[in-house]
Parts: sequence; C-alpha cells; structure tokens
Amino acid sequence: MAMKFMLGKQSSLAPVRDRGEPDGREEGDDIDEGVRLMYLSNEGDLDGIRELLDSGINVNFRDIDDRTALHVAACQGQNDVVSLLIQYGATVNSKDRWGSTPLEDAIYYKNHEVIKLLEKHGAKPLMAPMHVNHAREVPEYEIDPKELDFTNSVNITKGTFCIASWRGTKVAVKKLGDEVIADENKVRAFRDELALFQKIRHPNVVQFLGAVTQSSPMMIVTEYLPKGDLRAYLKGKGALQPIMALRLALDIARGMNYLHENKPPIIHRDLEPSNILRDDSGHLKVADFGVSKLLTVKEVKPLTCLETSCRYVAPEVFKNYDYDTKVDVFSFALILQEMIEGCPPFCTKLDNEVPKAYASRERPHFKAPSKYYAHGLKELIEDCWNEKPAKRPTFRQIIKRLESIHNSFSHKKVGRLVCAKKKCPPFVVSQHQSFYLLAFQSIVQAIKVVPQSGGNAEERSFKSERIVSFHRQIMSD
Repeated sequence: MAMKFMLGKQSSLAPVRDRGEPDGREEGDDIDEGVRLMYLSNEGDLDGIRELLDSGINVNFRDIDDRTALHVAACQGQNDVVSLLIQYGATVNSKDRWGSTPLEDAIYYKNHEVIKLLEKHGAKPLMAPMHVNHAREVPEYEIDPKELDFTNSVNITKGTFCIASWRGTKVAVKKLGDEVIADENKVRAFRDELALFQKIRHPNVVQFLGAVTQSSPMMIVTEYLPKGDLRAYLKGKGALQPIMALRLALDIARGMNYLHENKPPIIHRDLEPSNILRDDSGHLKVADFGVSKLLTVKEVKPLTCLETSCRYVAPEVFKNYDYDTKVDVFSFALILQEMIEGCPPFCTKLDNEVPKAYASRERPHFKAPSKYYAHGLKELIEDCWNEKPAKRPTFRQIIKRLESIHNSFSHKKVGRLVCAKKKCPPFVVSQHQSFYLLAFQSIVQAIKVVPQSGGNAEERSFKSERIVSFHRQIMSD
C-alpha cells in the first residue's frame, strides 16, 4: 500500500490543509524502502541514497501523492541530492497529483541553485493555458512568478487570497483553481477579463496589479490592505451611527457604480462584508470581484453556500434565474442595514435557511430606533431589496439618495452640537439658522485669539456687546 510522505516542505500546488501534517507513524515503525529514499533525500543523506539506489530501489518511486524523491529534494533545496538523483536517472519533469514538477516546487520555495540545475538537465516550467510563444505577445500585466515571495505567507479574506511580497511590497495573491485552468471556455473568458482589470482605476475598488498567466499555477495579484475587512470592523464596533454607516455605504456604492458602468458591466455576485476592505484612511474598497464571478460563460448550476455567502445573495441567483447587476444592489441593502442594526441579516437562522427566507419574500426586520432610518433611509433599503430586480435602483441612483440622506443627518447633527455647547433648552434649528450659528462660533473663536492688550477696555466692551446682539438676532430669526 502506497504511503504519504509528510516530512519537510510539501508540493507547491498542494492545498494548505495537506501541508505539514504529521504522518502518524512512530519512530522505528517499518518504512517502505521507497519512502525511505524520500526521507533520505529530505535529510540530504547522500551515502544512504546511494546505498538504497544501488540495492535496486526505483529512483522514480512515487508515494500516494505521486511525489518522488526529486520532488522532495527540490522542495528542500538539496542541490547535491538533486544532482545525485538525476545521475541515477530521475525523471526531471514528473508531476505529482496536483500537477507540480520538481522545477515548480523549486521555483515556489525559491531554491535558485536547484532551479538552475534542473533547467540544465531539461526541466521545463509548466505550460499555462494562456501561454504564448513569442515574448511580444506576453500581456503587459504579466508578473514573473519568481518575483513573488510566499515566505511566511498567510491566508486572508476567507482564505481566498494569501499575502506575498512583490518587489519589496506586500500584495494579495489569488491562485486559480484547477476548475478554471482545465476549462477552455473559462480560460478564454478569464483572458478577456484580465484585459478589463488592467483598466480599472477607482479609489473604492481594490487595485489590480497584475497576473501570472504564462506558467502554472496562474495567479491574480492585487494591492494588500492591512486594516482588514468590513466584517471584522463591524464585529469590533457593533452597530454604527447613521452618519458613519452612510459614509461607508457611499464608499461601497461608488465602487460598485464604477464596476457596473464598465462596458461590459462587472457583476460582483458575492458582495458581502468579508469582500469589502478598509484602507489606511478608513475608507472602503470593493474586493474579490474577479475570476469566476465575472465569467461570461453560462452557469450550468446554481450557486451553493460553499461558493458564496448565502446571507447576502439575491434570491434570483439561487433560483438559477437570469440575473444582472441588480443582484449586487440586493446585497448592498443587506450590508447597509447590517451596519445600522449591528448584526448580520437573519443572524438567528442557519446559512441554508436564509435563501429560502429571501425566496419567500421575507426580509430582515428593522429593530433599531426609527430615527436611525430617518430621511428616507429605510425606504432606500426596501427599494434595494425589492423582490423584482427591475424595480431596484441603480448604484448611480443610490449614490444620489445616500448623499441627500447624509446631508439631512449632518444638518440635524449641527443643530444638536451647537445647543449642547451653549446648554440651550431644546428647540428646532432651521437650516439657515445652522449656518448663522456656525458663523457666530467662528467669530467668537477669532476674537479669543486676539491679544487682550489689543485696544482699550472700551473697545473690547463694544465688541462683546456686538457679539451678544448678533447671537440674539440669530435666535429670533
């Protein structure tokens, strides 16, 4: 029975869950001679390797993952072992069960001497589906995978992206799955979309930096935002004040409007807090809008909760109906309400129950005080999650309404602040009164900084009387 060699570094294409796991065997247990060869290659024991190979052990022995001793030596950077194995006839271009070769492993772990040695003996980089034959055909966005350093890499944004270093800068990298690479139609669509990504420039959309398309695995590289996503922010802050929620909502709406107004439109289809990132200034950027969510290939099956977040996806998507940009508007409504309420939509329901609730026209309840949904905010949310996609507003329309609502909340806040500072009894401050009050505060502040020695006592007294008179005039206006 074939065994799995688990010591040392694992295949460059193996899922993270398959890397670095213990093999479960106690020291001294019987070990297959082929696995022993892999172990000695991992440890760099040249004499032990020669002894095994001279006894007749196959230099190209494969474990349960189809890895060979050459794969192991390439991962570990054992240059002398690689040379010895090749002398004994090791196949330099053998692939493991994930499709990785010893050269790809050496490239991934940046073992440069091993790379040179393997290439000298005929090792070839894996050909990606988008590989071109002439240098002039290489896309402008192409990134050399050798420039990406995955040392100490960790997963971010639900494990979809991982952190890497590119030319001294931290970046986010997404490796494409086998289901994309193996499908000719999806590869063609992916090529078209990369050309579109290259043109995307907007302050509320995560910046596309480039891609690896001429070797496997293919990768997308974007800017890295260290402040995390909106999900983590809301978890720490809880319910937001309407002013803050509206400001963040405007960030999202502006980014989504930019994507939707591209030709052809870019449909996110998985707009939810984990896919919205915060920059250093606290503004939001829409992220992870690429690859499968943008493919123009007709979907043959509805999405599942394993592929996207059930809580934020429009009912027409799960019903496998035709859909357009309005699915993102539905998701936006749920995010906006969550920022006011302080909890995800239908937080008491299981994930697989939420789509059924949406399909039966059920929507999350408005539990926060009604004043938090004033000035048309509640009506906007209800319009955005309308059962009929055609009746949902566009993001251009949403932006105009959000700006108006934001201004209404801001004017109300100005009136409350002035009264709080003056300890006035409660009264309603009109919009033009708010303007005068701000002007009055500015005048008072300016006089405070004038040296007390400026002018005589009579002049200073006259100025004070004028200020009091101005204030009385405002209040009686």
